[in-house]
Amino acid sequence: MTETPLRIGLVGAGPWAHTMHAPTFAAGPETTLTAVYARRAEAAAELAGKYGAVATTDFDALLGTCDAVAFAVRPDVQADLARRAARAGKAVLLEKPVALTLPAARELADTIEIAGVVSQLVLTKRYLPATREFLDRARSFDTVGARSCYLHGAFLGGDLATGWRLEHGALPDLGPHVLDLLESALGPIHAIRATGDSTKWIELTCEHESGAVSQASLSGVIGLARPRTTVELYGPAGALTYDTAALDHTEAWPILRAEFAAAVRAGRSSALDVRRGVRLQELIAQAAGSLHAAS
Repeated sequence: MTETPLRIGLVGAGPWAHTMHAPTFAAGPETTLTAVYARRAEAAAELAGKYGAVATTDFDALLGTCDAVAFAVRPDVQADLARRAARAGKAVLLEKPVALTLPAARELADTIEIAGVVSQLVLTKRYLPATREFLDRARSFDTVGARSCYLHGAFLGGDLATGWRLEHGALPDLGPHVLDLLESALGPIHAIRATGDSTKWIELTCEHESGAVSQASLSGVIGLARPRTTVELYGPAGALTYDTAALDHTEAWPILRAEFAAAVRAGRSSALDVRRGVRLQELIAQAAGSLHAAS
């Protein structure tokens, strides 16, 4: 017997909502896109119209159409509306960072836990089969040190050169991806320091509980033909390398959709839940704090 598709309400009608969220959840079969909420009626109508969904500028009306809410808006807006969604009993699919500040992230997590709803993060790379294979190998690799980077030129102009990204830079936007990969590969980070400028180039040094030391270079103002994300592990056995250059990130989307739908039906969040988002936000806050202390 085929299960009824999970009804998804989408918050946001910007470029990422057009590229990933709307086509992914409308494609099914595990989900269907029921409504799109945006502050601008014309933006909601344009995106919703492509998939036969309802367009609305009323967030409460969106909540009345769906079982779960996916967010594609700036972090501070997400944190506020996701709390309302959780209180209404809706599962939430969250972008990173889950909020703009650590207190707001913790408040969101507390609200979600009190409400008892499922949460999940869109850390796209974690849903790629190649990433999962790398992390499986990394956990048994004797790592002494690691180098990583996430570099692109999206902040130089275009759809992703948005206000919060230009103001706060690469640390809160790119940092969650790399820090998540480093912790997943090498174990918990117990100390982190940052140097540089988040709006230009920022360098992170992480000390892991395993004894390994890792470094990460982040920038959104490098004029590359395509984003560069690498993680290189080094140890007595040599090197283990992860490189996204040849990966097709669209492979992640149906996996994300299926796993989110399965989690909501089971009533159990995966390890990539809001608390994981809070953990990454804690690391970002520590790194930012070290920058301020040094200035």
